Amino acid sequence: MHVSRIIRWNECAEIAWKNGGGTTREFAACPEASGLEDFYWRLSVARVDAPGEFSIFLGVDRVLAVLEGSLEISGLDVEMRLGAGDFPIFFDGADEVRSIPLGGPVLNLNAMARRGIVSIEMSWMRAGDAIEPNGATFFVATEPQSMGECQLGRLDCLEIEKPAIAEGRGVRVSFIGSRAASLQR
Repeated sequence: MHVSRIIRWNECAEIAWKNGGGTTREFAACPEASGLEDFYWRLSVARVDAPGEFSIFLGVDRVLAVLEGSLEISGLDVEMRLGAGDFPIFFDGADEVRSIPLGGPVLNLNAMARRGIVSIEMSWMRAGDAIEPNGATFFVATEPQSMGECQLGRLDCLEIEKPAIAEGRGVRVSFIGSRAASLQR
């Protein structure tokens, strides 16, 4: 397995959401120095402590997976409850989405990409699952584990360049398209 970099959860700075309603820790973005208005794609984990609106991102596709806790979401075609391990949801960043954490704080994995430039794949992985890179590919560990020579803590992230095998639960995220190049290239 070839890993171009390990991104430690506890080393990611906590920053305010675009709408100021909460905080997020960004794992990666392309271009690397981009802000909230000029990224091609970005990958982050948001903490939801209270009911509120999602930030609006025009022209952006979003994919969200709940990593910890349970979240009620409204504003899409149907209201839904998402818990850790549930299938990720895909939606338009311009949608007026509202969420309510159920029973305590929630951690969400968020992938965002400029529509028509980059697309997103997100899927849950279990121990033994093959992780096939496609574009810029990341694995976010949802439990401590080893990946080859790498020791991962809960919520640590790997950028993966060659096929690998998950050694525990986590989420694979790929950004695919002409502007989805790895940050290391």
